[in-house]
This record gives sequence, structure tokens and C-alpha cells, in this order.
Amino acid sequence: MDHSKQTQYGSNEKKDSGDTGSVLNGHFDAMVKRSAGGTVRPAAPQPPGAESGAHRPAASVMECWREERTRSVEDNEMSLPSLAAAYTTILRGLGEDPQRQGLLKTPWRAATAMQFFTKGYQEKIIDVLNDAIFDEDHDEMVIVKDIDMFSMCEHHLVPIFGRVHIGYLPNKRVLGLSKLARIVEIYSRRLQVQERLTKQIAVAITEALQPTGVGVVIEATHMCMVMRGVQKMNSKTVTSTMLGVFREDPKTRDEFLTLIRS
Repeated sequence: MDHSKQTQYGSNEKKDSGDTGSVLNGHFDAMVKRSAGGTVRPAAPQPPGAESGAHRPAASVMECWREERTRSVEDNEMSLPSLAAAYTTILRGLGEDPQRQGLLKTPWRAATAMQFFTKGYQEKIIDVLNDAIFDEDHDEMVIVKDIDMFSMCEHHLVPIFGRVHIGYLPNKRVLGLSKLARIVEIYSRRLQVQERLTKQIAVAITEALQPTGVGVVIEATHMCMVMRGVQKMNSKTVTSTMLGVFREDPKTRDEFLTLIRS
């Protein structure tokens, strides 16, 4: 499998200044400068631009993720009528009669469904991870695989669905296992492209735990390829993001890929 040659998370960081501009996770407005520190596996090189795996203060993590919520429950209530009206317009544009019995409530159903499909805009990573990061003297690989994923293609507004595999090497801190699935849920329940989704998950875990390395692989089916366009029923798209020792150390990467295939 070819691994994505992603630009590492420190590529735009100025090591000797307080500049914090970054577009790491697609939604981050800033990234806090890391402090120096040791790593669990000092023999393995760190990603370019990343200082050796020190823990970022919890307050700094909150600063990074503070701007991620772009929609609230109140926003849903306020926008529902206009969203339903837009679906009514779509039905008319398709040559349908929105007043016929089977379609009378369809605009409202479609509007509420779309709000649910994109509920990741209402959630913040810090809300999920709060009280779920634990100090633990463990430096062996942690993997959660076959996490169900449902998303929406931002180009055609049709579903993407598949499985996500996540692995990381802890650096004195571990994350509650269910929270990895919650991170997937937050980022997938937005309008997405698979490449960005893969990296967002990996960077979120890196930002939260400062592990020695993170690996994320997504295998997904895109309905924009199955239902339209080339109409290839059995096609799957596989993307990966490898950070830290998962990128730099072939043995660590191979161990991860072997375990998620087993």
C-alpha cells in the first residue's frame, strides 16, 4: 500500500517565534508551539518540524479546538424552515409536486436528516476528550480497527461509507478507546473528502495525546462513483495518514498495517 506523503504538522511552524498560523486539521485556526521533551522511542526520528514528543498543556489543546463548533442546536432550529424550503425547491426542480401525499413532509424530513448527517459541525473534539485522557506508563501500540464511518461527499452531497482503522504509540498518556470512534464520528459527520478526513483524525489524536506516532487508514465506498459517473459497484478508496514513527519507521508502520489486516 502506498502511504500518503502528507505534509507534517510542523511544516508551517516557526520554531523560534510565537507565530501560530496553521491549517493542519482543516478547522484549526492556530497551533500552539510545542515545548522540548523526550520520547518513548528516542531512536526513531520525529516528523519534520515537530519537536520531540512533549505533552502539550491541556489549555493549549482547548485553544486549538475552540473554534471547531460552527453550528449549534439553536442554529438547527432557526435554519430548519429555510432548509426545508430549499428541499421543496429541489423537488419542484426535479419535476415533482411537493403537494402530493407522499412528498408533503419530505422537505422537513430531508432537512432534519441532512442536519443529522452533518452533526459533526455541532461538536468539538475537546468535549469528547475531556476526562478521557489518562496518564499510563504504556508504550506499546494501541489499535482500534473496523470503526464504521458514514460521511457525505462535499462535491455531490451523496454518502461515503466504510471503515476506519486507528493505531497510535502512547507517550505516557492513553485515550479511552471509545473516544477514538467518537473522533471519527465528529469529523465524518461533516461534508468531506476522504483524504482530508483521514488526516483530520490523525492530527486530532496527535494534538490531544502527543503520542510517539499515529496511523490512520480509511477504506470507503463513494456513492458518487457507484450511483453516478463511472458506476463501478465494487470500487473502494483507501487513504492513509502516518505521523511520527508510523511514518519514519518502516517496522512500526508494517506492524500496524499487518494488525489491521488480521
